Amino acid sequence: MDQLTEIETQAAAFRRLQKHLMEDRTDAQNIDMMNLAGFCRNCLARWYQEAANERGIEMDKNQAREAYYGMTMDEWKANYQTDASPEKQAAFKVAFEENVTKKG
Repeated sequence: MDQLTEIETQAAAFRRLQKHLMEDRTDAQNIDMMNLAGFCRNCLARWYQEAANERGIEMDKNQAREAYYGMTMDEWKANYQTDASPEKQAAFKVAFEENVTKKG
């Protein structure tokens, strides 16, 4: 596979993952994803932001999240986010530390 085709294929896979999480599985909560897999929609938005910044495109966290989510975080939370139990919140602190804070 040539480099351009590989990049296009990777981009298509990313778009399919995004569609799956944003349209097909809105019921999958970020906190559950983070606790189980060590990443969530916010991580994907952050990675998108980092990739843009590396290419000289100024983008802050909120702009990246809106680009990834296709809406503001307030809209996402109002439409899809549910309350997390104290146990899930405690597990999230550990998962965030292990997967975000330590890895930068």
